[in-house]
Amino acid sequence: MDFIKNIALGIWENSGFALLEWQHVVMIIVSFVFLYLAIAKKFEPLLLVPIAFGILLANMPGAGLMDDPTGIMDTTNIVEGAHWYDSGVLRLIYAGVKSSIFPCLIFLGIGAMTDFGPLLANPVSLLLGAAAQLGIYVAFVVAILLGFTPQEAASIAIIGGADGPTAILVASKLAGHLLAPIALAAYSYMALIPIIQPPLMKLLTTKKEREVEMKQLRKVSKVEKIIFPIVVFVIVALLLPDAAPLIGMLMFGNLLKECGVTDRLSDTAQNALTNIVTIMLGVTVGATANGIDFLKLDTIKIVILGLCAFAFSTVGGILLGKLLYLITGGKINPLIGAAGVSAVPMAARVAQAEGRKYNPTNFLLMHAMGPNVAGVIGSAVAAGFLLLMFQK
Repeated sequence: MDFIKNIALGIWENSGFALLEWQHVVMIIVSFVFLYLAIAKKFEPLLLVPIAFGILLANMPGAGLMDDPTGIMDTTNIVEGAHWYDSGVLRLIYAGVKSSIFPCLIFLGIGAMTDFGPLLANPVSLLLGAAAQLGIYVAFVVAILLGFTPQEAASIAIIGGADGPTAILVASKLAGHLLAPIALAAYSYMALIPIIQPPLMKLLTTKKEREVEMKQLRKVSKVEKIIFPIVVFVIVALLLPDAAPLIGMLMFGNLLKECGVTDRLSDTAQNALTNIVTIMLGVTVGATANGIDFLKLDTIKIVILGLCAFAFSTVGGILLGKLLYLITGGKINPLIGAAGVSAVPMAARVAQAEGRKYNPTNFLLMHAMGPNVAGVIGSAVAAGFLLLMFQK
């Protein structure tokens, strides 16, 4: 009996149940909520399912999936004599996040999937994309007032660009210790756009404004589409070299799509490569949310600041849209301003859905895609500016 008792006791002491803390339980519940939103409500499942399951994996006590005994990412828990292959499997994959390889590859895929035609057909979209970066600067000021360093504040503020890869790149260079909550907040808010944006759209616009129908966009020539990514990259890279990695990969992917002679490469970037990187990025971003390290006061501040940044970015785009509505005599629907955040094409789809609620004949998607892709450029430029100003 003692033998059986000792075996049972040993199994219990080495099980996850014995190591389970309340923080783990909280994060497991959070992962279940995310899975529900992704599967039952279909809120960007391609992002939320990997992130949610990554959170679940990271909060299994004793599994060691994010262990870092050699200090590859974290030098606080180095084990003497440990080798790189002793690290948890997700920790090794996470190197692609920490090194910014995954964000750049995601931008390559985004570029290959992006049609800049709506932006070229309606250049005023650039202004809406720029206005929708307002939340970045509002959040930066508030973060400074809350006691964060300029580097930390800049990393938190970039969440307002609604661009996960950009947030990861900036945080990894300016405030690596905050990368986990910043990345998780950025991707979570991107996935929750259908919940966050509609109330702000309704609050800030009138029924008459939401019903505005916009004219069909002009047809953009193939030459324009080929020249555009090259010109944009050269200008931005020369002006803000720190933005070159993201802008370069974005425009390279777009050139693969538009040049007409690299269809196989474009197809790979759009589909296989993007899907593979999305899986690894989502799971490892979620896996950074270990309850013991994650549930801290600073994390709560970051989550709240990120939501404020996202909200103010949406507000900035809508308010400029309202101004353009007045200037053009009612020819621009202010709802497309909300699409100026760089979550492509989620924000544009939300603008389309909201417009159709008030005018079933309205088709705002292509008009909203202009500010949406402009927001991608705007967030990358904002990231380059913040890196230029605060990188040591």
